[in-house]
Amino acid sequence: MNTFNVPTREEVSSQNQGNFDTLKKVLGMVPNLYATIAYSDHGLSRYLSFQNAKTSLSNKEKEAVNLVVSEVNGCRYCQSAHTVLGKMNGFPDEEIIHIRQGYSTNPKLNAMIVLAKEITEKKGHVSEKALNDFYSAGYNNGNLVDLILQVSDKIAMNYLHNLTNIPIDFPIASTLEKEAA
Repeated sequence: MNTFNVPTREEVSSQNQGNFDTLKKVLGMVPNLYATIAYSDHGLSRYLSFQNAKTSLSNKEKEAVNLVVSEVNGCRYCQSAHTVLGKMNGFPDEEIIHIRQGYSTNPKLNAMIVLAKEITEKKGHVSEKALNDFYSAGYNNGNLVDLILQVSDKIAMNYLHNLTNIPIDFPIASTLEKEAA
């Protein structure tokens, strides 16, 4: 299997060096997964533009989607990173676990989480109930498009880590116990 090392600033293009500098200034670090995107001369700029684009979803909603999608896809890196970001956005530990399990005690957020989980598991072929519950919770077609874009953002990062298995540079998220079948 191909092994990926996390590239250093000196090993990436000048455009990506600028991205590294910006990330370090904003986040205080260059997360290993972002650095790995910099193997592509243009990938990191493309990804950062996509990730930072305006959306109708709140930061909390985005983090909930990131958590449930990362759980479905078994991405330890993103589970760990978004546990930290979820806490920064006001989710207590217990709620983060619930979201990763696929639900929330907040009815509106729950409708989004259930739909995001189904979108991921069923590759967009969701149940009528999940979609109707999403709309009944107060979301609209624009929110649905933004939800799909958020799911796609996270799938890309999940797949990148699952393929490269680069070191996780966040506190490791707990492993969820699977329910007995």
